[in-house]
Amino acid sequence: MKRKEIYNFKLQERSFQNGNLLVATLQPKTLPSYKENLESLVSYIENSSSEIIVAPELCLTSFDYEHFEEVAKFYSLALKRLLEVVERKILVLTMTKKSDNNFFNEAVVIYNHQVIHRQAKYKLFKLGNEEKYFKAGDKNSIVPFEIEGVKYAILICFELRFKELWKQIEGADIVLIPARWGLSRKEHLEILSRALAIMNQSFVIVSNSADEDMASSSAIIYPWGEFFANDNLEIIEKKIELKELKRVRRLIRMD
Repeated sequence: MKRKEIYNFKLQERSFQNGNLLVATLQPKTLPSYKENLESLVSYIENSSSEIIVAPELCLTSFDYEHFEEVAKFYSLALKRLLEVVERKILVLTMTKKSDNNFFNEAVVIYNHQVIHRQAKYKLFKLGNEEKYFKAGDKNSIVPFEIEGVKYAILICFELRFKELWKQIEGADIVLIPARWGLSRKEHLEILSRALAIMNQSFVIVSNSADEDMASSSAIIYPWGEFFANDNLEIIEKKIELKELKRVRRLIRMD
């Protein structure tokens, strides 16, 4: 990913402790090989000052059903490489994992050279035949988790459509949405992600593919509904201030 293509809204000094976080949501096109996608991601991680990086759903391999065994083998190689380079920042992406002869679309959260959270996709997209290849994850794994005093939650692509899952992640400060959302439903992605931010009074970070048949629409969305997006860019960065959560939640009480 080219550094000149970064949309840099506001850069300040890094700190997990002062409530200001530099967030990056990626919006790449899929490259010809798994390895090229991985090295492109690694290059950004190594050269970025972002503290949270969200990549699109299956950004390394896409839904390559014809080579699914090869895709699953790449999981271990990619995870090892990412664990080496992810230090004092949070990386969120999904990869295809094989376990007990089943394939899962697994979200992985890496921080400080460790996997902090795993979550397999629960709501599979039937229009894309996902249920023919993937086994659904556990609904109960869709819950907030904490890193450095900040509460996060993940919804993977199609899961964004389900209001019962919005309920399960109530209380999260930042909702992370790795997606591979189709172009024909672009408006749905944008409306639903903004509505989630407003309804749950949380930041929402959407990362979607920029392939020709995909919606792009990667965005950083505030709990009041303001959003920052640009379909022409590979990377969107913005400094978010967590005190905005307190302001919105104090202004409009939901209890």
